[in-house]
Amino acid sequence: MVDHHVDRPEVEAGQPVQLTGTNRSDRLDPCAPPPACSAKPHAAPRHFLPHPITSQGGLSGLVAIARGQTPDPIPNSAVKTLSAHGTASTRGGRVGRRQARQTPNSLLPLPLPRAATGGSQVMSSETFVLAIDQGTTSTRAILFDAAGQPRKSAQIELTQSRPRPGWVEHDPEEIWRSVVLTCREAIAGVDRPIAAVGITNQRETTVLWERATGRPVHNAIVWQDRRTAALCECWRTAGLAEIVARRTGLVVDPYFSASKIRWLLDCLPGLRERARAGEIAFGTIDSFLLWRLSGGRRHATDVTNAARTMLFDIRRFAWDAELLDAFEIPRALLPEVLDTGADYGATMPHLFGTAIPIAGLAGDQQAAAIGQACFRPGMIKTTCGTGAFALLNIGGAPTRSRHKLLTTIAYRLDGETAYALEGSIFVAGAAMEWLRDRLGAIAVATEAASLAARADPEQRVYLVPGFAGLGAPYWSPHARGALLGLTAECGLPEIARAALEAVGYQTRDLIEAMASDTGITVDAVRVDGGMAASDWTMQFLADILPANVERPASIETTAWGAAYIAGLTRGFYPDPETMVTQWLAERRFTPQMPAAEREERYAGWRGAVAGVLAAVPPA
Repeated sequence: MVDHHVDRPEVEAGQPVQLTGTNRSDRLDPCAPPPACSAKPHAAPRHFLPHPITSQGGLSGLVAIARGQTPDPIPNSAVKTLSAHGTASTRGGRVGRRQARQTPNSLLPLPLPRAATGGSQVMSSETFVLAIDQGTTSTRAILFDAAGQPRKSAQIELTQSRPRPGWVEHDPEEIWRSVVLTCREAIAGVDRPIAAVGITNQRETTVLWERATGRPVHNAIVWQDRRTAALCECWRTAGLAEIVARRTGLVVDPYFSASKIRWLLDCLPGLRERARAGEIAFGTIDSFLLWRLSGGRRHATDVTNAARTMLFDIRRFAWDAELLDAFEIPRALLPEVLDTGADYGATMPHLFGTAIPIAGLAGDQQAAAIGQACFRPGMIKTTCGTGAFALLNIGGAPTRSRHKLLTTIAYRLDGETAYALEGSIFVAGAAMEWLRDRLGAIAVATEAASLAARADPEQRVYLVPGFAGLGAPYWSPHARGALLGLTAECGLPEIARAALEAVGYQTRDLIEAMASDTGITVDAVRVDGGMAASDWTMQFLADILPANVERPASIETTAWGAAYIAGLTRGFYPDPETMVTQWLAERRFTPQMPAAEREERYAGWRGAVAGVLAAVPPA
């Protein structure tokens, strides 16, 4: 169990380290503070707890937490309901004293509603586990049965706000409404209690909110956002990269939460003082949702999400006081940290008709590894979604990468921790959105593979998708995208093929780095995520690695990982080793490409990346 609440005394300090930058008036030298900000406080709705569904039909609005006009909720027509046909403990720490004191009366339970409408088919009397999968582009709620099969799901797409080039934001209130609506739709018609709720989330995305009201003070700053690149360069210049790597396993990059928090504290007038006074809470999306679901009773996160903030010591399982001081981030902002599977309280009864235990939190990539049953050292999965992320289980001891991979926490169960090496690709499926929304090459993302299949295979076109910089193993936040190798014979099919191939090339970059760091020969990779449904893309991945690519029967592994952890914690699902033995591949893609062609293509990719990196202006 990990139990480091913000009210607890400072954790035992490690070896003394002299860091540049403190909470005093002297800023990180020699860099100036971040440039002037144009941000305004988030104009959040003044309500967040949905009313019970009434006889008048639908959601009548949001329960007021401050007086004012109730905005219209997301209409039920926005919820996509899907059915899947056939096609797993430790206890958390107590709620801290400050948190208990500041729980507003307006967050206390309301009268129970009538049963949620919609989804008229009544399920059997077996027990289910509800997974909340809050991702970058959409929110989904999926109901899993005792066999781990998805039985019903609902989905709402999210608005992507890009106020400036390189900036990406989400509206926390829109996220909250989407979670409540999808959960209600997914559990509609269930005639038995839900055993548990598990939450998985887009990692690193940062929200600050008022403890007294639950209102966000600004839009959520999304993991893709690069506005703090200059600030991170200042921190690297100040000599913080080494201590960050040693304590957190990460690199200094805008990807992680620390610089996003600092930006908000610097840019919103009076926010730093309120944060120091304990009036403001920080959380990644899991923590924000837990606060809302529990009615403000729980301000907590799990180790997999804490490990992505650039503030958490992954060996001592504690917020690092020296890093907080160097980054000028008040400790009073931070949540309690628990095991991945733990007692996170329960949902407010009025939300879903009864209080449901919340028994597991996990960042999306760790949840996918869990859903893929990667419980043994040497097992690797890659998730191909908006971005692509490869995780290699390295066992119970963290390993420092020599190739700019991240060392992170894969999960912590029953007090036992598994670590992972991770490679992060910022743009994978997002390139399909670019083809659709910017080039008009396709109507839907799934058309990219059929378009690519028409490309001339003799062309060597490379798309280096540095739309948000480049992640591992390059870590170049100022890199920009490039399309290289075009000839007069190239058209949209060749560009579509280059966009899909980029996922394979970048994944090989990561796998080679992992193999070099660990000495492990990777001969099989488990895949999931939306792009894993594309046979063309998975075959190219197998060809270019080269390795067997194993796709499970259900690619809903991220949501399943969250459900499994919650069910395991509540004694509903079997132990991890049993899950390893039960995992089955729906299809295996084996390498077919001749070795000479494979190496020629990959050499071209490395040359394209080198050209992009050479074009990055000096910091």
